[in-house]
Amino acid sequence: MNENQNKKILVTGGAGFIGSNLVEALVKDPNNRVVSLDNYSTGLKENHIEGAEYIEGHTKDIETLIDFVPDMIYHLGEYARTSASFDDVDTVWDFNVFGTFKVLEFCRKNNVRLLYAGSSTKFGDRGEGKDQSPYAWSKSRNTDLVVQYGEWFGLDYVITYFYNVYGPRERSGRLGSLIEILKEKYKNGEPLPIVSPGTQKRNFTYVGDIVRGLILVGEKGKGDGYALGNEESYTILEVAKMFGDNIEMLPERKGDRAVSTLDLSRTAGELGWKAEKKLAEYIESIKS
Repeated sequence: MNENQNKKILVTGGAGFIGSNLVEALVKDPNNRVVSLDNYSTGLKENHIEGAEYIEGHTKDIETLIDFVPDMIYHLGEYARTSASFDDVDTVWDFNVFGTFKVLEFCRKNNVRLLYAGSSTKFGDRGEGKDQSPYAWSKSRNTDLVVQYGEWFGLDYVITYFYNVYGPRERSGRLGSLIEILKEKYKNGEPLPIVSPGTQKRNFTYVGDIVRGLILVGEKGKGDGYALGNEESYTILEVAKMFGDNIEMLPERKGDRAVSTLDLSRTAGELGWKAEKKLAEYIESIKS
């Protein structure tokens, strides 16, 4: 550690999609010492950023793996797929229940500020979305638990909520996001797969906007309710048609919410954050 680095930041999941983009932004400040804790279940070593430190391991072992007291933890290292979580219940429980409990205990014992990355599934289908899949259930309960740690133990915390993030370092395949899957299919000249009925509406948000929001909320936020989502929303069929007309409709899936509510009163109203990148422009850049 450089003796001039006076802010110690731990990012769980720092080799993953959003985590690596966050690490990349954080290391630009020479005052930050940035450390990633990642088990590489979905994270990649090719996502490592020069200037950051990397520790391989599970969040449930945080007390033995982390030998310093951070000033701040950005906790992004959880299982993060909705429909696949029905087949991965043991992994959801391992990462999102056991792992997050240990992160909370580490923060409590060491008086560390925590930013917990919640999920917009909590606000799906007028509040019913929070129980529609093992993933959504675990994320919703974790936000409740973080709030209770604040009440019970005085934990200094802040909670953000991601809305359908896309951008550099996304992964495709079974655990991939819609935009990356459509991007890969488009580039390969294959049909664009859309889960029926196609009218599911999402607030697709660029990862650079998410990272900017994470750092702002991490520095100035207090408590729950910081949504990070683009006000523009599209149905998934509308998104597919931005790529082309070669569309393949797939059967409906369990846990797939119809719509999510986006409340920007805290991020926009209190902190002045707003998503800037437009999805249509990003897709056009892929096609050009």
